[in-house]
Amino acid sequence: MKSNEELQKDVQDAIKWEPLLNAAEIGVTCKDGVVTLTGTVNNYSKKTEAEDAAKRVAGVKAVVEKIVVDFGDTSFIDDNRIATEILSAFKWNWDVPNDTLKVKVEDGWVTLEGELEWNYQKVAAKAAAVKQPGVKGVINNVIINLQTQDEVERDEIENALARNWSVSTQNIMVNVIGNRVTLTGTVSSLYQKDEAARIAWNAPGVWNVDNKLEIVYDRLKF
Repeated sequence: MKSNEELQKDVQDAIKWEPLLNAAEIGVTCKDGVVTLTGTVNNYSKKTEAEDAAKRVAGVKAVVEKIVVDFGDTSFIDDNRIATEILSAFKWNWDVPNDTLKVKVEDGWVTLEGELEWNYQKVAAKAAAVKQPGVKGVINNVIINLQTQDEVERDEIENALARNWSVSTQNIMVNVIGNRVTLTGTVSSLYQKDEAARIAWNAPGVWNVDNKLEIVYDRLKF
């Protein structure tokens, strides 16, 4: 596996490569594949972008995110305005059934609640909230509640994983019981682990995905 110093440099380079983050002061420390991010940014999008950039680096097994969002006194945005902007963003997003979600904002922290039929809708709702000015964090308490009772087809998930270039060569096993999917095996990065779960969530009828994939970095694969 990479040394702590090598992994630190790779994560630093990945963060600098992102347009939103090239001027951000983000500290990176690494120990045995666990990456800790520190520093201060002026919006929540930069915070999540830094975390995503770190996850995509080969050799990263976990990310501890301690970045603080500080808008400064001149950038204060009232909670009512934040809530209004989020609801407006939902109306313009085809992936978010805005009439089924509730939004609570307290001191810049957003909580999303309600029920949706698909996980991609839940992800889209959070993504829309994250982008709004004044947001310090998003707690996504939306529940997936499918109307269909059809059992999940394991073959469909396995075929979807095989089609995806980023995880097709990984050692992933799929187990399905009713509407619950469990992923076991090994992948080479945290990004691949998250991507495998995303693909499983897209299968019709899925209510829950238990992601038990282990990250095993092999230098020879890169």
